[in-house]
Amino acid sequence: MSKMINWGILGTSFISGVMVDAIKAQGQSQIYAVAGRNTTTLAEFATQYNIAHQFTDFDALINDPLVDVIYIALPNHLHHEYVIKAANAGKAILCEKSLSVDMPSTIASLDAVKQNQVFFLEGLMYLAHPFMQQLSQTLASGVIGDVKSIRGQYCAAISQFVNPASLGALFNLGCYPASLMQLVMQQQFGNSVSQQYQLQATGRRGQDGNICESTAIVTYANGVQCHLHTAEDYGLHAGFTILGSLGSIEFTSNPWLPEAQGNHFSVRLYEQDADIVNVEAKGNGFYYQVEAVLAALDSKQHTVARPLAQLQDSHDIMSMLTTWHQAALKSCTENLTIKG
Repeated sequence: MSKMINWGILGTSFISGVMVDAIKAQGQSQIYAVAGRNTTTLAEFATQYNIAHQFTDFDALINDPLVDVIYIALPNHLHHEYVIKAANAGKAILCEKSLSVDMPSTIASLDAVKQNQVFFLEGLMYLAHPFMQQLSQTLASGVIGDVKSIRGQYCAAISQFVNPASLGALFNLGCYPASLMQLVMQQQFGNSVSQQYQLQATGRRGQDGNICESTAIVTYANGVQCHLHTAEDYGLHAGFTILGSLGSIEFTSNPWLPEAQGNHFSVRLYEQDADIVNVEAKGNGFYYQVEAVLAALDSKQHTVARPLAQLQDSHDIMSMLTTWHQAALKSCTENLTIKG
């Protein structure tokens, strides 16, 4: 790498700390600054991670000429504002998922990135890990035949930690199975399939009024049928299964939180014993996400290759999430009407 890359971090939440650990573990760049609105929390975070520069003004950090990459770790509904500001400042951007909570904000963010010709990546970090590369290779081998159906699920008891303005489980957790479903469908049937589906959903509201649990049935135009489920007020369960014409692939470890070790999925031809595919790596998904960002910057690329999300992928994932969200809200309203 031609120069040491300086990161500026917006937000001092748990995920910011995980990202700092990954940057330090990867070792080829440095955290230059962090910004937060709570001065006590900000000082504690900077001290814990030995970060030299602190800002209470997010715009000041973004416009600091020594900052190369902005990592946006704020609540979902704030992402678009700072993506646009960072893009206008000419900074490279890594923005946590989900990109926003609505399509106008999503489109405005991506337009700013394109107009300013800056690097951008949505932080679906699991896609950077060799675990996903191995999945893509296994699918491409044709071992399970043609993809016929997908089932994805992510449940975690995080409702007490999330910002209500970020609109609940779909944008906090549902984005994981939705984005992996999209990757599998693209790889098997081409990029255009991402926008060719019908979606139905049911939903349950949590104490904050947001959708805290939902199930979606996604039917693609080519006949592939998919089932997505997410909940944020109970459990910790992650699952992803692909059924093909000849057999199945089923994750037997958490696909959304791959680590250096303990990553595995089964490949089973129907009515036969399963083969277990194990993937070992140098670190977790955040480690490889940092590596992907630095490689892109070093080669002066504005995006990264699949399986990480391209700009159009981020658009299409958000389109699915917002469609799912509207269908889940409608289901809640209809249920109330029936009960009334």
